[in-house]
Amino acid sequence: MPHEIIQPDSWVDAKGYANGIRATNGSLYIGGQIGWNSQQEFESDDFVQQMEQTLKNIVAIVEQAGGTVSDIVRLTWYVTDKREYLARQKEVGTAYRRVLGRHFPAMAMLVISDLIEDRALVEIEATAVIGS
Repeated sequence: MPHEIIQPDSWVDAKGYANGIRATNGSLYIGGQIGWNSQQEFESDDFVQQMEQTLKNIVAIVEQAGGTVSDIVRLTWYVTDKREYLARQKEVGTAYRRVLGRHFPAMAMLVISDLIEDRALVEIEATAVIGS
């Protein structure tokens, strides 16, 4: 089998996409995650709270695949409001460290006009390498 779909057990099934795909070489590709919970419900419209939930979602997928935070090698961020991100850097950093600690993989950030889910303020996709 060339790849395996990774879906945390307690999550609502993804429709039309996979939350994670693990390749036979240990690479884990995590589709864009947003700030909703395992039931695909937003608990907040606050940027920092959505960002923290998004990172927790990524970690849940990595852990479901048998990995840890230190296996994450890349994050690509999509944010809808550059000014809010920059104005809240201290809060962003605090929330980031709560979830990922002091693990800083390769990253890119893009400012975009909108996301598919109307309430989403941030989307992050990730790559991890597990068991290398």
